[in-house]
Amino acid sequence: MSKQDTKQLLSFIEQSPTAFHAVESATKILKEQGFIPLPEGESWSLEAGKGYYVTRNQSSIIAFRVPTEKPTAFMISASHTDSPTFKLKNEYESPAFGKYVRLNVEPYGGTIFASWMDRPLSLAGRVILNQKGNFLAKTVKIDRDLLLIPSVAIHMNRNVNSGASYNAAVDMLPLFTQTDDSTATLKGLLAKELECAEDEICGMDLYLYNRTPGSLWGAKEEFFSVPRIDNLMCMFGTLQGFLQATPTTAIPVCFAADNEETGSATKQGAGSVFLSDVLSRICEALGVDKRCLLASSMMVSADNGHAKHPNHPEFSDAQNAPHLNGGVVIKTNAAQRYTTDGISAALFAEICRRAGVPVQQFANRSDVPGGSTLGSISNTRVPLITVDIGMAQLAMHSSYETAGTKDIGYLTAAMTAFYNSTLQALGDGCYRLQP
Repeated sequence: MSKQDTKQLLSFIEQSPTAFHAVESATKILKEQGFIPLPEGESWSLEAGKGYYVTRNQSSIIAFRVPTEKPTAFMISASHTDSPTFKLKNEYESPAFGKYVRLNVEPYGGTIFASWMDRPLSLAGRVILNQKGNFLAKTVKIDRDLLLIPSVAIHMNRNVNSGASYNAAVDMLPLFTQTDDSTATLKGLLAKELECAEDEICGMDLYLYNRTPGSLWGAKEEFFSVPRIDNLMCMFGTLQGFLQATPTTAIPVCFAADNEETGSATKQGAGSVFLSDVLSRICEALGVDKRCLLASSMMVSADNGHAKHPNHPEFSDAQNAPHLNGGVVIKTNAAQRYTTDGISAALFAEICRRAGVPVQQFANRSDVPGGSTLGSISNTRVPLITVDIGMAQLAMHSSYETAGTKDIGYLTAAMTAFYNSTLQALGDGCYRLQP
């Protein structure tokens, strides 16, 4: 099933060029499973046995189910919807010596610049329409090769293979059109896509996306490559585990947040009160004490990790470096950039053991600082036992990344087992997993 699971993941990623589209894709899946949307601006009435979801900014989503019995805990996964890319500026036309029109963009997150060059690109995101005084945000995806960032020929830059550096304001502007075609405007293209008048377009949040198709490859098709593996692989795997699990006395929650790549400090990010507010509203609607539930709750913060590089093993810790197709990666860091501790690692390793899923360990080299992710940020708002996990991948933050074909199946199985479990706090430092 691993290749079929991977093909489903590739389809999900293809439909999700931006965080807005990732939430839209998840919403479609949830609706097909009978989940009910909850507007944030209305009071909530929740029924036992039913599933619900709420979105914020069209780019973050929280789904949950209400148990048929009195709830005893939350079992939560947290992933993120965004990936490194380039964002279009408001004044986006950048003429080049009277012959070309480029688009003025700026980096979003820590992307690898060179990986965006000489590839078919396009634009996706959302456009805001003013329709008779109503401001409506609509997702848009220009589904054709539209842009390209041309590299400089080696004849003009003889040092290009000796450690090139790139200036985001100079080297990374995508070519859009030639000036002799005055009818080709971006606003005109967007109006055609949205079937609206050009003068209705009053705002936009648009991003570049790589149109190179996903691919299974390798002697046994044991690898796959596609844009945005970080972190749509974890978003898809946690959602699948959430949907495939059997109901328990815990409230299962699947949270996917925007803006992790830029620090999570937004109204829809993991550093906001979005998750905390939703959990509070659930508890208020069900008449239970949120603080008591959190004491017996657990979160899996799922964001991919670095595999040991086949050409550069020296970049990895000698003993704590995972490989592709090796199973779920538990990530640790002494400075708590990952929130895993001994208790959460032991509990999640036991869940994986019961599911027959192999576990790997990841830690950065002690002389190399690593990035942080959602777990430690979310914990400042929602304090509960949390483990940071991911799946091993290569070329993280490239516009075209690589992972192992078996690993999406491992992640789904591990998360299904997680949601099939409940945690019981017997005291501070003493816990029991059920069943």
